[in-house]
Amino acid sequence: MSRRHLLPLLFCLSLPLAALGEEPTATPGATPASDDLAQLQQRLDESEKLRADLAAQLQGAESAVVGRLRQENQRLKLQLRELQAQQPPRLLSDEQTWFATGGAVALVAFVLGALSRGRRRRRREWIN
Repeated sequence: MSRRHLLPLLFCLSLPLAALGEEPTATPGATPASDDLAQLQQRLDESEKLRADLAAQLQGAESAVVGRLRQENQRLKLQLRELQAQQPPRLLSDEQTWFATGGAVALVAFVLGALSRGRRRRRREWIN
């Protein structure tokens, strides 16, 4: 390789070394990492306080909604009891209604069967 081609190569290799040079410090004895850590700790504390405040607000809102829903539930229960008290008692329960319906169908079937038979004489022999 000639010297001409070697010079740009050396220049490119020296760039990362220049970037690793000394950085100026903000305060004597403190490193940038400790400053960043202190800032992050402060932001974490602020975020935790904000989260606690929001959780308290949310809990207050939820308790208000739950209280309102309980009142609504009590009102609806009272309304249901009043409507049930106003209705006349049922004559038959559901089971009794189905039993009576089945009996009526059986009776109608028996009567129709007896009427359809008529007054014919029964033959005791098969027709050959």
